[in-house]
Amino acid sequence: MRFHTKVAGLVAGCTTALTGAAAWAQDGLEGLPILGAPKPGGIAFQAAATELKRDIIWLDNMLLVIITVITLFVVALLAIIAIRYNRKSNPVPATFTHNTPIEITWTVVPIIILVFIGAFSLPVLFKQQEIPAADVTIKATGYQWYWSYEYPDSEFVFDSFMLTRDELEEFGYSQDEYLLATDTAMVVPINKTVVVQVTGGDVIHSWTIPAFGVKQDGIPGRLAELWFKAEQEGIFFGQCSELCGKDHSYMPITVKVVSQEAYDAWLERAVEQYAGKPRADAGTRVALAD
Repeated sequence: MRFHTKVAGLVAGCTTALTGAAAWAQDGLEGLPILGAPKPGGIAFQAAATELKRDIIWLDNMLLVIITVITLFVVALLAIIAIRYNRKSNPVPATFTHNTPIEITWTVVPIIILVFIGAFSLPVLFKQQEIPAADVTIKATGYQWYWSYEYPDSEFVFDSFMLTRDELEEFGYSQDEYLLATDTAMVVPINKTVVVQVTGGDVIHSWTIPAFGVKQDGIPGRLAELWFKAEQEGIFFGQCSELCGKDHSYMPITVKVVSQEAYDAWLERAVEQYAGKPRADAGTRVALAD
């Protein structure tokens, strides 16, 4: 099956090169801003494009405050001990062997801190793992070394391969997007709950978009799920995040978040190009529009 998929991808690539009609189902999606991409020298999180990512950033900031306070407290204690109880300042050392109040304190206080952290971190984790009802369902399958996307409601599948340097401009990208951009992207509508079913077709892969705050391993023979609701129109990049072989670093992920109107138009083109099934409500939408 994977062999035929690769052959089909090669044939499609050759056809594209000859006709100049690269990924025409995604024509009309040009001009989107690139919002989710790594920045040279960056040390912070990518800007949040989902509620899940905002929760993660908030939790990280809270933990940073707690860790900073603990670190300053410990360093202060070390400094006090080093200055007040060194051999010169305290030539006769104490002879006691334990201090019950202090031992109780250093046991109870960390427990309280951990319970406090858990009270905030567990809801963030549960929100990620409790999958809501989907507006759009997509199956992402990782192969060595590309991603395949299936839209089961419309019964079509397409593969997504990394663009080479000399292909970037043809697809509307700059050289800065090398190793990030793909010839076709997962396309999703803005402000809709998207459920991604993740699996692997050969070895373990991992599907992630940092700006969405999602990451899920794709394990052969298993079907895992993640969800997100993107709040900004634009292009977001990710990478396979599980070492999967020699070309692991050449297995990027591209997601385009578009308006509902642009998504509907893309879906119709994709159904035609990939021989899928038209949506059941397509006629209803046309009738309402008229």
